[in-house]
Amino acid sequence: MLKTSLLHPDILRMLARCGHHSTILIADGNYPACSKIGPRAELVCLQLIPGVPTVAQVLKAILENLPIDHVHTMGVDPTDPYAQSGDPPVWAEYRQILKAVGLKTNLEPIMKWDFYKAVESSDHVLTVQTADQALWANVLLKVGVRTP
Repeated sequence: MLKTSLLHPDILRMLARCGHHSTILIADGNYPACSKIGPRAELVCLQLIPGVPTVAQVLKAILENLPIDHVHTMGVDPTDPYAQSGDPPVWAEYRQILKAVGLKTNLEPIMKWDFYKAVESSDHVLTVQTADQALWANVLLKVGVRTP
């Protein structure tokens, strides 16, 4: 029986295989996970019911188990039909999670189409598709290094 809060065997297997600069996408329920994926990345679908689990729940579990250098969100183009004024509300929750796990990095938005390109890179190793219904909830993590 594992003591970690993260129990999913495929996610744990892929996290163990990550190296410095590997990227992990935690996708919301609207993300086109089958078509916007790296050439060697694996897709884990966690959608149980609409809204369960959320990107924030998966983010917290991964951050507790892996060193992360960068946390990128999908930047909001103000001309996008789903754009809202200001940061998407879910980003405040992400900032709270980063603080709670002691990560000193900030959220770094990457505009939508560049975000897709970043995901499609050869560094992309894992997409975890959630059932999150929040807009602009996607998060792309860049793995750091284990330090003594």
